[in-house]
Amino acid sequence: MEPVTLITGGSTGIGAATARALLKQGHHVAVTGRDTQKLAAFAASAGAGERLLTITGDTSDEHDVASAVRRVVDVWGRLDNVIANAGFSLPGNLESHAPEDMRAMVLTNVLGPALLVRETLPHLRESKGRIVIIGSVAGVRNTPGNLYSVTKWAAHALAENTRLLVGKDGVGVTVVAPGVVDTPFWNERGGTPDASPVMTPEQIANTIAFAINQPVGVDINHITMRPTGQLG
Repeated sequence: MEPVTLITGGSTGIGAATARALLKQGHHVAVTGRDTQKLAAFAASAGAGERLLTITGDTSDEHDVASAVRRVVDVWGRLDNVIANAGFSLPGNLESHAPEDMRAMVLTNVLGPALLVRETLPHLRESKGRIVIIGSVAGVRNTPGNLYSVTKWAAHALAENTRLLVGKDGVGVTVVAPGVVDTPFWNERGGTPDASPVMTPEQIANTIAFAINQPVGVDINHITMRPTGQLG
């Protein structure tokens, strides 16, 4: 059977572009998201029929995560790749963030990938599958008061901790850490930085596909990518 891949936050941006790229390669793909309408619109545009499964849920909720994984395995009988993509940032810095917004970001960006890893490891051990965690250039460099950066440093640490846990079982773990990408991620921050070079979601998707398409025995652990000209 073709590979089965689960992508969180898959209705727009990098997640949607990755879903399209993998569908084109013949994968069966499940995407999760909080917005049922956005998921339906993506499914309609993808035109993948029964090879695409959309699942509404909150990636920071353990019950939603468990339900999504269970549904994928029930429908397709296996799980080969998991892409922890769901995440968001806040405008301003930790002095201006509302505490409840800070909590939501930490739960989505850190707890969410951890729950996904926890729930999928039994299936990935069986398939000798791969995990991709979408990090960020913000996860390799600090800027003043950037709590989003804190969450991405944590996501990168989660990937390395997971690699140490499951490498012996044949499960691959990769962080893909992009710089500025032209996606809806920036909508809450007033748009992409003025005059900043940007990458496309499709370019990040191609890198994710590259990581999960490595031959057995090869595990690419970390890819940092910036648009040419992004200095920070």
